[in-house]
Amino acid sequence: MENMFDITGKVAVITGAGGVLGGSIALSLSKAGARIVVLDIRKENIDKKVKELQDQGGEAIGFVCDVLSMDSLKETAGKIVSKWQKIDILINCAGGNVPGATLSPEQTIFDMKIEDWDKVTTLNQNGTVFPCLAFGKIMSQQKQGSIINISSMATYSALTRVPGYSVAKTGINIFTQWMATELAQKFGDGIRVNAIAPGFFIGDQNRAILINPDGSYTDRSKKVLAKTPMGRFGDINELNGAVQFLCSPAASFITGAILPIDGGFSAFSGV
Repeated sequence: MENMFDITGKVAVITGAGGVLGGSIALSLSKAGARIVVLDIRKENIDKKVKELQDQGGEAIGFVCDVLSMDSLKETAGKIVSKWQKIDILINCAGGNVPGATLSPEQTIFDMKIEDWDKVTTLNQNGTVFPCLAFGKIMSQQKQGSIINISSMATYSALTRVPGYSVAKTGINIFTQWMATELAQKFGDGIRVNAIAPGFFIGDQNRAILINPDGSYTDRSKKVLAKTPMGRFGDINELNGAVQFLCSPAASFITGAILPIDGGFSAFSGV
């Protein structure tokens, strides 16, 4: 019987794969049989992740690549096709909030520096749009492929303190829907574009505002958990199954979707 979730031999390009989110997804897809292309701007992170994947028995290569440079992305796309002849999957994990663009409880929007706003919106919007263009072009020629972008709970309703990140990720939602429509109408039903919207996971970028120095939860954490019906933070590995599903033939009629993985946060009014 055919395994509809099979991604064996698929070439999966993952931006930001040297980070926690991208690295977790890379390892999961590698264990499922995909060939992994590790992209990051930090060579030491790339080398470490490629070695980890290979030590686990997977096929992996890595390239230093700037997701904000079309020249860098196009050059990298050429190298990947030269090595493995195709690109089946693109997962845009590069991004995240910028410390200067996160307001402290004492600050207002008027205290934020415009350069920090520019930095966070450019990274999270163009850092996804540009790879979609560079690697999506290859998919358009192949007439097949799956792109997965990373949205956020910050797009469902206003989250305090992260205005730039919220605006940027909301832009990713409409771009995901727009690109899904564009590719399906002009290049056929073999190319799909979707997004996942993670709920609250404790990682390096948000640890300081969710966990106190003594290890206890901050007031912000308590508010998050009060609005999460499951009553807990997610584990980063809990994103992997949804990603593999969206990459696989099992999701062949799903495009333009934004899937919350949030323990019910987006469904709950708080009452």
